[in-house]
Amino acid sequence: MTGGTKEKATARRRGKPIEVWVTDEEKTVITNKAEEAGMSRSGYLRALGLNTPIRSVVDLTAVADLAKVNGDLGRFAGLLKLWLAEKRGERANAVDVESVMIEFRRLQVAIGMKMGDIVKAHK
Repeated sequence: MTGGTKEKATARRRGKPIEVWVTDEEKTVITNKAEEAGMSRSGYLRALGLNTPIRSVVDLTAVADLAKVNGDLGRFAGLLKLWLAEKRGERANAVDVESVMIEFRRLQVAIGMKMGDIVKAHK
């Protein structure tokens, strides 16, 4: 940036194609993988050829899901803290406390499952 104005980055001109011969099945697989990464076939193959890391759109969705579950867990922990601080154990039914803890564990398992999904996707 110069003089307080924003300059547009110019797109790199690509005018030299490389032909790659593939079967119909290979083309389908390459197309699907490019779509998962949110890229064109050409961009996907270029990134692979240049050993550039490829981030999957699916990974981003999983991360967003984890963020939602994590937010639920944070809200839940806040409510539990508020309940325990205000009531100081008064009229704290053991069954209620146990059900709250079961829900807390369920949310922890949900986070673990999402993380497992991400790990499996990278194998």
